[in-house]
Amino acid sequence: MKKLVIIAGPTAVGKSECAVELSKKINGEVISADSMQVYRGMDIGTAKITPEEMQGIRHFGIDILNPDENYDVTEFVSMAHRAMEQIYADEKIPVLCGGTGFYIQALAYDIDFGEEQVDFDYRKELQEFADKSGAEALHEKLCEVDPESAEAIPAGNVKRVIRALEYFKNHGTKISEHNAEERQRKSPYELYFFVLTDDRKKLYDRIDTRVDRMMDAGFLDEAKRIYDLIGDRECTAAKAIGYRELFEYFRGECSLEEAVSKIKQDSRHFAKRQLTWFKRYPEVIWVDRQIYNTIEEIVDFMKSRINQ
Repeated sequence: MKKLVIIAGPTAVGKSECAVELSKKINGEVISADSMQVYRGMDIGTAKITPEEMQGIRHFGIDILNPDENYDVTEFVSMAHRAMEQIYADEKIPVLCGGTGFYIQALAYDIDFGEEQVDFDYRKELQEFADKSGAEALHEKLCEVDPESAEAIPAGNVKRVIRALEYFKNHGTKISEHNAEERQRKSPYELYFFVLTDDRKKLYDRIDTRVDRMMDAGFLDEAKRIYDLIGDRECTAAKAIGYRELFEYFRGECSLEEAVSKIKQDSRHFAKRQLTWFKRYPEVIWVDRQIYNTIEEIVDFMKSRINQ
């Protein structure tokens, strides 16, 4: 089996730096598993790695779409597979880095999320219903046929709600049951699944500090440029933490101070959900930052596990 290294974990824990340093030591190249770093111009708000920080390590899945284009798990897997083909052809090791657990799960375990049949008329019907009656009303439809999926999918994620309803119509079974079966799959790779973690207070403090630095670095102007481009459309980019809160400010729904406070709160909640997601995998190698003094020590530990 071919090796696949994953460096996952909550926001602001230091994944990108670890991925670069590890890639330098194991002849690796990085594939981003971040659902928002795919977008050009969304740099500050996504804490996107800079060319200087890449240190010459090739990165895939960054700056490949415009903010008004949609992106989902199937498109991510397709991109990642193409990247892996190139990396393996160059006799290197792919290092999957990010915090979007759904994407990581789909790639690492070769999971089929029920995308094979599309009834475009039904999809259009559901989208028009959501536009007319609201996302909550559409979500209620999902509650009626697949409460497990409804609990897992936020009402605001209209695209995923529609996908679940489409699957039920096409197959007569719940997509939640299908996905549960898919999760029992073994990875087709020689998998090294590292999840970085840290003391919760330290992590939350780091998140708050990062948000303040983002605002100082011009995030407000960046978010305004994105808002002027996509407006109030149901784009994937509009759901990004940081941007969606500032969009509320631009619409006059809250003050700037309230928006910044909400960015910090939503980022902390997201970090907690990320850690909960990764706890479902028994093969995860947990890497507690409190145990190590430097990134180099963490990377040396990772390298030792890969070379065992």
